[in-house]
Amino acid sequence: MPQADQGFSFKVLTINTHKGFAAFNRRFILPELREAVRTVSPDIVFLQEVLGAHEKHSQRFENWPVVPQYEFLADTMWADFAYGRNAVYPDGDHGNALLSRFPITSHSNLDVSIGGTEKRGMLHCVLQVPDRELQLHMICVHLGLRERHRREQMLAMGRHIATLPAHAPLVVAGDFNDWRQQANTILQREAGLVEVFTQARGRPARTFPARFPLLRLDRIYVRNARISEPTSLANQPWSHLSDHAPLAVEIHL
Repeated sequence: MPQADQGFSFKVLTINTHKGFAAFNRRFILPELREAVRTVSPDIVFLQEVLGAHEKHSQRFENWPVVPQYEFLADTMWADFAYGRNAVYPDGDHGNALLSRFPITSHSNLDVSIGGTEKRGMLHCVLQVPDRELQLHMICVHLGLRERHRREQMLAMGRHIATLPAHAPLVVAGDFNDWRQQANTILQREAGLVEVFTQARGRPARTFPARFPLLRLDRIYVRNARISEPTSLANQPWSHLSDHAPLAVEIHL
């Protein structure tokens, strides 16, 4: 018999991978990043700015993976993964991705680009927890640089979330670029989302730039879930592996 969802918990981590390069693009560090993520042992990993392909980089770097970056990061620890391609250019493409220890039963990439600006998307994945009658909804996002664009994108996110089952556990995580601190109010009003660091400590975590975090750009939001141990990974080796500090949290249902 399937178990009830009571007492179930899982860990999530979100990180802007900076396309596999250290800050200022000085060094290709994707193998080091994979090892660092493994040490946290998250069940679900939200990735932003992850490369699907890049022809010139693959020829330039000897240790460039033969598979897409998200598949390289998943390796043997995360059996399922999904990729939402957003930006496409002559040498390749990049977007958001989700790595999961639970089966991904469906996924879609919703285009939330505004006009002729940089392409942006929301990767929505539905996960099935084995041996439980429980589906998890995960949305990985990377919002725009302009406040007006971010607002429109968050309103679009709210409209999409309104179509989901009202009582389903939901996690929305990624790089919100929300340096003016508007997202919490909008997403609470439009979608009933609660930001985990705000709930635990009164405000979102500082994540950018990773070596000396000042701006609170990255977020983890939840609905129909409880949280514990929100953590900002701003120390070494993380500060050398991306320009954004990763965030992690334990989620309880």
